[in-house]
Amino acid sequence: MAHTFSELIIGGVLVAPFVTYLMTAVVVIIVLRPLLHVVGFARMFSHASIAELSLYVTILSLSMLLF
Repeated sequence: MAHTFSELIIGGVLVAPFVTYLMTAVVVIIVLRPLLHVVGFARMFSHASIAELSLYVTILSLSMLLF
């Protein structure tokens, strides 16, 4: 069973599906950041930036699996 990839076309240029997944993950992280600040996400980890990066990678991989 083959997976069909749908390319995004911007100004006549084909953009790889991975770029679409990257942009989706960035938008989700931007929306989640205020909520993470309220919850105290940064105080739960010794390196908050690494924890946020791992959350980004997790969201990116889930978007690649689901879409």
